[in-house]
Amino acid sequence: MDRAGLDIAPAFITFIEERALPGTGIDADAFWCGVAAILDRFVPDNHSLLAERDRLQAAIDAWHQDNPFEADAYQAFLTQIGYLVHEPAPFAVDPANVDAEIATMAGPQLVVPILNARFLLNAANARWGSLYDALYGTDALPGSATRGGYDPGRGAQVIAWAKAFLDDIAPLSNGSWTDWTGGTPDLGDPSQLVGRDGETLLLRHNGLHIELVIDRSHPIGRTDPAGIADVVLESALTAICDLEDSVAAVDAQDKVAAYDNWLGLMRGDLTASFAKGGETVTRTLAADRRYTAPDGTTLTLPGRSLLFVRNVGHLMTNPAIRLPDGSEAPEGILDAIVTSLIALHDDGHNSRTGSIYIVKPKMHGPDEAAFTDRLFDAVEDLLGLPRYTIKVGLMDEERRTSANLAACIHAVRHRLVFINTGFLDRTGDEMHTSMHAGPMIPKGEMKTSGWIAAYENRNVQIGLACGLSGRAQIGKGMWAAPDRMADMLDQKIGHPKTGANTAWVPSPTAATLHATHYHRVDVFDRQRERSREPVAPLAALLTMPVAEAGRNWSADEVRAELDNNAQGILGYVVRWIDQGIGCSKVPDMHDVGLMEDRATLRISSQHIANWLLHGVATEAEVDAAFARMAAKVDAQNAGDPQYRPMGGREGDSLAYRAARALVFDGIAQPNGYTEPLLHRFRKMQKAAR
Repeated sequence: MDRAGLDIAPAFITFIEERALPGTGIDADAFWCGVAAILDRFVPDNHSLLAERDRLQAAIDAWHQDNPFEADAYQAFLTQIGYLVHEPAPFAVDPANVDAEIATMAGPQLVVPILNARFLLNAANARWGSLYDALYGTDALPGSATRGGYDPGRGAQVIAWAKAFLDDIAPLSNGSWTDWTGGTPDLGDPSQLVGRDGETLLLRHNGLHIELVIDRSHPIGRTDPAGIADVVLESALTAICDLEDSVAAVDAQDKVAAYDNWLGLMRGDLTASFAKGGETVTRTLAADRRYTAPDGTTLTLPGRSLLFVRNVGHLMTNPAIRLPDGSEAPEGILDAIVTSLIALHDDGHNSRTGSIYIVKPKMHGPDEAAFTDRLFDAVEDLLGLPRYTIKVGLMDEERRTSANLAACIHAVRHRLVFINTGFLDRTGDEMHTSMHAGPMIPKGEMKTSGWIAAYENRNVQIGLACGLSGRAQIGKGMWAAPDRMADMLDQKIGHPKTGANTAWVPSPTAATLHATHYHRVDVFDRQRERSREPVAPLAALLTMPVAEAGRNWSADEVRAELDNNAQGILGYVVRWIDQGIGCSKVPDMHDVGLMEDRATLRISSQHIANWLLHGVATEAEVDAAFARMAAKVDAQNAGDPQYRPMGGREGDSLAYRAARALVFDGIAQPNGYTEPLLHRFRKMQKAAR
């Protein structure tokens, strides 16, 4: 169907004109003309930026093929070709109207696939979580509950941990919370008591709230000296609703489903019904929470996480709109327009300051960041929004962005509210950028390599130097093992200790447990300490994770690495291609469930491609690994009635063919991204139904 000279999918037109536009005051014809004008203006620049990526990669490949590595010469070369740019003069970001959850609070952040309404509701409602439940039902504490109803022994273990936690963060003047029998607690710092709801108490520490649920009729409260039935923590302050790495959206139908869920979140009417315990359960968005403050006034706190929406990057296109020349429109441009349009329906239950929060992934360097800034300007003009209403989260996950981070931040300084690190995508780009430098070290060695430490440190140090503290989030990456909460409690406290005021978690339960870290660490004090540190040198960041010359790769080492990579690739790809699942808990080689998305796929496929290029592994060895791991993945998915086995039908399994192509065509993929091949094979699968 035609609108303003564009060929637009009927389902997309229906969604925009019947769902998204009503209530905004924007005329449909004016909207489509504005969309056409934005596409006409920005598509050529989008193409030029992608061509620049290709030019730089070709130059780097040629340099490695012609030159032995020498740090100073390499850095001079990167500067000469424009890969490295001059640092901007000292500056501070200055976004206006930023919500407290982003600017002045520190706490966990969820990332959730936008195509799954149930997961979206879980994430939005994860602003508050039961500490008792999180401890009782996970391995956060030693042992586990016995089956068949409530286990009093496990319950006592949970209560003891929670009250020791309260003793640490909100100590009484005398004694322990274990001995408290009710009434008004004699707090060491009386200002920590900020509200009541009946007998239930509301405390605050390090900017986060803790609700002590007093209910003497509750089975737990009846056994407690003070009637404490639960300890509820303010948990996921923010959540990212993801249109990118964790979804499989390849056509107009998929995009409409994704946009419609975002609309439901912004309007507050999203619901999801599902079977649980033999009954149908309908989930809705949580209401705000109200308490009586010590002065008798009403204290209202948000019931939901503050929501970002992660748009698609600059690379991919989507057939929802075709341009006059018949080509597909860049998906990132569509996302910027449509997700911002939908955000006009926010009545203040998301952003209380009137801002729109968009995370922009996979940008390469300051020119691409500046492009996004100009694009958001144009979207604001189309929608009649004041300048810099649309805020941007800058994902520091590509090497050229890491190496020029201050310049990237400067390009979006008036709307920047977020930077973060992401080990997997960043490592995937590291390997692809340096593909011809030599064989890469095994994946297990990557996390202790020198460039990773420099990357993580520079991200925080540069963010602080650019004035993000008190204005924006400095974030860290995902804990990928949702069933390993004891390990998370032990290790993920390292993120707030770095000065990061948020970090990604895989579930609401993990958010509640990770929230305890932000009570134990005053992040803003830590940021003040770290702001005095010198920034780690660029040379350390540019040290490539290439194996030492002459490394003797044993047959067992090669086989183990290939099997690990192939199993991860197949386990993820088979669900993406056959079922359209972009993020799920995928069992690893040892049957440990890991939250996987395309970033995981990128690192694994690029690693095998690198080893093939440098002769560490042969094509026959890789194919043998794929065959072995297809059988393993089939066995791991044997209980899924929708699963289509790959073993024995490698020639006709589109999922198997896609997995293999990601490796054997990996070097040719733009910046090592997996999306082009995944989209092609997913479209083939949908067409074959």
